[in-house]
Amino acid sequence: MIILENVTKSFEEIKAVDQVSLSMEEGSVFGLIGTNGAGKTTLLSMLAGIIKPESGKITIDGKEVDIRQGGDSNLYFIPDEPYFFRNGNAMDMEKYLSSVYREFSAEEFYDYLEKFGLDKKRKIATFSKGMQKQLAILCGLCSYTKYLVCDETFDGLDPVMRQGIKAIFAAHMEQRGLTPIIASHNLRELEDICDHVGLLHKGGVILSKDLLDMKCNIQKVQCVFKDQQEEEKAMKALELLQSEKRGLLSTLTVRGSREEIQEKFKEWNTIFFEILPLSLEEIFISETEVIGYDIKKLILN
Repeated sequence: MIILENVTKSFEEIKAVDQVSLSMEEGSVFGLIGTNGAGKTTLLSMLAGIIKPESGKITIDGKEVDIRQGGDSNLYFIPDEPYFFRNGNAMDMEKYLSSVYREFSAEEFYDYLEKFGLDKKRKIATFSKGMQKQLAILCGLCSYTKYLVCDETFDGLDPVMRQGIKAIFAAHMEQRGLTPIIASHNLRELEDICDHVGLLHKGGVILSKDLLDMKCNIQKVQCVFKDQQEEEKAMKALELLQSEKRGLLSTLTVRGSREEIQEKFKEWNTIFFEILPLSLEEIFISETEVIGYDIKKLILN
């Protein structure tokens, strides 16, 4: 488990990370969402032991991250712009990583290279951005660390490759208990992979919640009430987060379990009502508007 407690980091007058406290459970996918400049890269760099926080504490499995030791050996960090040896190829990366990470699987690495169509002898500098991203991810996965920290992992990958990488992540989670931590500026990229999402804005955490809990406790209802009186009864009884009306059709976002909302609607006279699935985007819009933020202006791309 990774725990950040009141972590702060400034660069001259700019406070990049401001009193951030987060918990990242092992065996799940933690998504860190935020605009460019929100503090994601700074936070992940501190997590990896690359830079030191001014204040606060970061622990990985109970051990405090120490920049003097180069971070935790059970964590691999893939930055937004991966580093490779100048004029090096994939074979050079394998030799280096095998010397640093005791569990590095050279056999699996070369097998992945073949499947992904990446030439092990070709200079990495001649790879496209997407190919370099693929190689960086394979280096991280084959290092067999417990935690894999990824900054804008899917940026530069085509949709098919994104789904392929997500499938490999899922396989490693099931087979060896990998815990991915994925930062992105795009909420939609993480919707189908994350178990828990933290929303970072201007260096601080706006929201950090388990997705299953959020999905179970917020419902989207489309309905047509018999008359105005029935509609007013419902509006008073529901914990309403959002409402929209087009003609007679009302679209409501309400807090509560599916069963609770179904029982409440049985009390009112409706011509039609249906509970619909919510997207991650809709959940975040509802949750952040309640606390005074308009997420549509922050991170929807």
